[in-house]
Amino acid sequence: MRRAGYPGFFSKERTVVLFFLFMGKGEATRETILRHAVGLASRVGLSGLSIGRLAQELDLSKSGLFSHFHSKEALQIQVLEYGAARFVEGVVRPSLAAPRGVPRIQALFDRWLAWSQSDPSSGGCFFVAMVTDLDDRPGPSRDLLVTLQRNWMDFLADVVRSIVREGQFRPETDPEQFANDMYGVMLAYHHASRLLDDPAAEVRARRALGTLVDACRTADS
Repeated sequence: MRRAGYPGFFSKERTVVLFFLFMGKGEATRETILRHAVGLASRVGLSGLSIGRLAQELDLSKSGLFSHFHSKEALQIQVLEYGAARFVEGVVRPSLAAPRGVPRIQALFDRWLAWSQSDPSSGGCFFVAMVTDLDDRPGPSRDLLVTLQRNWMDFLADVVRSIVREGQFRPETDPEQFANDMYGVMLAYHHASRLLDDPAAEVRARRALGTLVDACRTADS
């Protein structure tokens, strides 16, 4: 789905939207499986995700799950696609309702943080967990993850370009550098929150984003 002024973020979004519109009993079961699989993959990694483990946790037959996904690789791909669709619906789409300019980048960051905190039983941000798991594992799952992550970084950079056009960021602002640094803030938050259990993790992350934004602001914004 393409929105004017923004790249085609997560190109398979339209497929998932149609999936929900025409959901029947079999599709509802599939959605339940994928929702659980995203949380499980956040904890054990995509490589630790298997049809057998999902069947055990959901009290379903392995043959029933196999009829939905046919292979472990197909399951992994669909889990990534489903995670991307959830991210679009929970983070990207609502944030685009925020006013143009700095409020929009702040809305994206706020919703990104909330999304990583939304399920206490998961391993935090789904995509941070996937990057850690797949960064050195060549294959279709890694290829798809690379595409999704590049699309996300391009999207963030494009939002920054719109802030420059609005006159709220200085003309010399580097959109790609801002996107890189914003993602770095989220990675640091994930590390401090999930590994170190730092109670100040969110405060530090918000302060870091504020410093990044302030460094790019124009004098009168």
